[in-house]
Amino acid sequence: MIRIPSLFCAAATALAAFPLAASEESAAHVVCLVVEEPNNYDAVNFCRGFAEGELDELGLRTTIIEGNQELPTHFEGFLEAMETADLLVVFVRRATPPHEQLDAIRAHLAAGKPLVGIRTANHAFVPLPNQPVTDPALAAWPEFVPEVLGCDNTGYETKGLPYEVLHHPFGPGEESPLLEGVDPSAIRGHASLYRVLPLADDAEPLLLGRAQGIEPAQPLAWTRLYGPAKARVFYSSLGAPEDVVQPDVRRLFANGVRWALGLP
Repeated sequence: MIRIPSLFCAAATALAAFPLAASEESAAHVVCLVVEEPNNYDAVNFCRGFAEGELDELGLRTTIIEGNQELPTHFEGFLEAMETADLLVVFVRRATPPHEQLDAIRAHLAAGKPLVGIRTANHAFVPLPNQPVTDPALAAWPEFVPEVLGCDNTGYETKGLPYEVLHHPFGPGEESPLLEGVDPSAIRGHASLYRVLPLADDAEPLLLGRAQGIEPAQPLAWTRLYGPAKARVFYSSLGAPEDVVQPDVRRLFANGVRWALGLP
């Protein structure tokens, strides 16, 4: 297992690589892109636990790349990690990294390699209107949301929490491998319900979130194929700390990783 430790604003630490066991040398490589900041739902700790639990059980090796700060964000070691990445997991918000780091994500997708987005990925590289990118070395990528994830980002609903989760009426239902071992009725969404409609025409919705008295209900998880190379994309707007401790949510994410990598 490779670990890249936390990078904090003024005191970035050096990269740490722990040697892989021989049986892991050919394992698929998952790169998790995260930022530690108050509005990003404890993404760093979640990804560490997810890597040490579910991803290890799948026989995967993981590199966690943590941004040095909220804005502007530089992901130390990201370009090197992406050279061997088989899957990219994005759990960041409103990041404005250097151009070459966003170009590495574009190249990954153009090569047909998969991406998993968790919660704040639906505004991963979208700065706030009052915080425009002024440094020519940095970049935003608002098109990542509609073009790659296949959704919109029109705010969130904070009433009717916790909201209930159901099979999406237009999705594949419980027979989908992505929902194997997942009981939607056992899931509760504890943070704001993201408004993501409309979905791309080619998106296959899996789950629906319904807050009491709030319409319309919103898709919570879906898959799609991106670009000419048909890169597999899985996204879920679940991801708050109270969400990810639920076994069915973690199983959903693990299934998303398995599907993205084409694992049985």
